[in-house]
Amino acid sequence: MESHIVKIKTIKQVTHDVKSFRIEKPEGYQFIPGQATEVAINKQGWQEERRPFTFTSLNHEPTLEFTIKRYIDHNGVTNQLHQLVPGDELILHDVWGAIEYKGPGYFIAGGAGITPFLAILRQLHHDNQMTGNTLFFSNKTAADVIYEEELDNILGQQFIKILSREKKSGYENGLINMDYLRSRITDFSKHFYVCGPDKMIADINGTLTNLGATADLVVFEK
Repeated sequence: MESHIVKIKTIKQVTHDVKSFRIEKPEGYQFIPGQATEVAINKQGWQEERRPFTFTSLNHEPTLEFTIKRYIDHNGVTNQLHQLVPGDELILHDVWGAIEYKGPGYFIAGGAGITPFLAILRQLHHDNQMTGNTLFFSNKTAADVIYEEELDNILGQQFIKILSREKKSGYENGLINMDYLRSRITDFSKHFYVCGPDKMIADINGTLTNLGATADLVVFEK
């Protein structure tokens, strides 16, 4: 299996528990927006602790970006990543992933599940092909919304922000369930892109099928 040792160039705080990591891009390293790789930390005891992360940069850019949420309930890889500084090293592996843009449709994301969609939406914006796409982005609170300002700029009124544990002006409150999708989606023949916690993906995929979406139109990480 191919692997590359790369240095972290910059680290930026995105939300209270999310950081973006800009890292060196190995020569010839290519990916399709929505794809991911396994990442490990190049420090003793962590080299074999690989975790999957999606590229949130664009393929033509000279560096790679990962946008990573920290989970502090155990001393795992994300907790270690958030303690790194520029100059520290990561180990990258092969590119993989099943989430790929197939045409205009509805993006449905929960929390850090937005990450596969970031490169896709950024690429569509770069190519002036955003027409016909809508993003439904569910989070617990407004403080959890990743890259909110950028997504507002990219999508405008087609960026729907839903909060499950907070009521706040400018955000919808509730859950993305059957009643919600039935009331908000007008065309079930378009593509659906779904990413979030496993249970959310299973529930939404089942709901979309019940509402008339065919399996070949629903794109998610299997």
